[in-house]
Amino acid sequence: MPLLVHRPVALGAARDRPEDRGAGRDRTTRSRRTLRRLKILSRQTPLLLLAGLFVVTGVVAGLFYFNDRPTTLRIAVGPPGSEDARLVQAIAQHFGRDRSATVRLTPIVKEGPGAAARALQNREVDLAVVRRDVGFPAAAQAVAVMHDNVAVLMVPAEGSLAVGGPKPEAPARTASRRRAKASAKPAAPAPAKIDSIEALAGRRIGLVGPGMGDREILESILRQYQVPLDKVTVVPLDARDVAGALRAHPVDALLALGPVASPHVAGAVAAASNGRTGPTFLEIGASEVIAARMPVYEEAELKAGVFGGQTPQPADAVETLGFKHYLVARRSVPEDTIADLTRQIFTARQTLSSEFPMAARIEKPDTDRDAAVPAHPGAAAYIDDDQKSFFDRYSDFIYIGAMALSGVGSGLAWLASHLRADTRSRRQRLLERLLGLIGQAHAAEDLAALAALDREIDEILARVLLPGGRQGPDRGSLDQASLAAYTLAFDQARTAIAARRAQLAGGTPIGDVTAEPESAPSADPEPAPSATILRMTKPVEGA
Repeated sequence: MPLLVHRPVALGAARDRPEDRGAGRDRTTRSRRTLRRLKILSRQTPLLLLAGLFVVTGVVAGLFYFNDRPTTLRIAVGPPGSEDARLVQAIAQHFGRDRSATVRLTPIVKEGPGAAARALQNREVDLAVVRRDVGFPAAAQAVAVMHDNVAVLMVPAEGSLAVGGPKPEAPARTASRRRAKASAKPAAPAPAKIDSIEALAGRRIGLVGPGMGDREILESILRQYQVPLDKVTVVPLDARDVAGALRAHPVDALLALGPVASPHVAGAVAAASNGRTGPTFLEIGASEVIAARMPVYEEAELKAGVFGGQTPQPADAVETLGFKHYLVARRSVPEDTIADLTRQIFTARQTLSSEFPMAARIEKPDTDRDAAVPAHPGAAAYIDDDQKSFFDRYSDFIYIGAMALSGVGSGLAWLASHLRADTRSRRQRLLERLLGLIGQAHAAEDLAALAALDREIDEILARVLLPGGRQGPDRGSLDQASLAAYTLAFDQARTAIAARRAQLAGGTPIGDVTAEPESAPSADPEPAPSATILRMTKPVEGA
């Protein structure tokens, strides 16, 4: 039983520990501080809304700025000194001079199309010029077809540079030389004329092309026509100096790979001509079959007279094999960037074609869904005239931002209204308390009770004039009507306390106000109530 008696006492003692009371005061102080900050925030609601408007305007302006800011893309191309490398350099310089260009290019020269494809696959570059038949990267999507390539298989004309040039005229023979010639053995018969691909067995074939992948094309053609690869001697020729290479290494046939208008293909055709007649072009009639078996190749045709000359070369259209060079991009490059790049390339194509004829060969990629090389969505959007504008791309973000700003503004307005209502309620409670003090003053039984009422009035006065706490007066929190109401209430309360104090000093019973002499001096004279509040408010106005 003693335990039951002493346990509440112990609990009460625990609750009344000084550290608990200090913690309670700290929580109250923090709560008041938070409320004070919220009130200050509510008074700054218009400024916050204006600041929010400036922020949204700045965000939209920033989007416009970064949208129009030029984007630099790295492009891999090769080999060095090739037509593709020179053309890409020219395109990059043209974009650099164009102030309206939103995409710039930084060429990265590689050893060849295969190395460029590997650089794109390894994410070293954003774009690459690659061959369809040489290590085409799996993550690549077409931006443009740089040019079509054809396989020009031909037999040089007799006396042309490709077969060693014209034979020198024999000098006048003496009688002894004629007798020696008559007694000599008959010469070996001249090799048979090459009139088909099957006749290439046992011959020397010169190979002129951009580089990697050229031998694979020749082998594909020979296999299709059942020509043993070990029966053919392949002579690689320098595409930059076809004539010089043929002088050192004459051949029986030539395979030139590249665009029809490329210098090395035209140089090979010129080297296979003797000035009077051109080479004999061998038709690859099985090109459709080869392309079906190896989709990296495609059917092509050499049109009649495409190489010019005194007589049209070739005289008739010749069926052959072809492949493409693509400008490709990684899938991760943004659509709008690739759309702008595609637009700039096709706009600059005509400008550059006068200096670089290869620029006129740039074509649009196939945008069908079942295309062998899928087009990049950005390139397809430009080609199909479905390119999105700035507002099309960012309209959702702008709409969501406007809705969010509206919600934040509504929330701030509600908070300000709530805090203003709380302030009005607090003022009402203080006025009611002051009116209650008037009745308590009339009923006070001693001077100590009146002194307590005086202290409470002083606390209320401090709360009215200093609503923000101890940080200083807040003159904007009281309007004229509220100040007049408080002044009247304070006057009445002070008057009631002064009258009751005079009664207690003169021995007048409670409620007998008429018994008090009107001229009796007050034991504790008080200043006029209106003067009191004016004295307390005047320093506030001068603060």
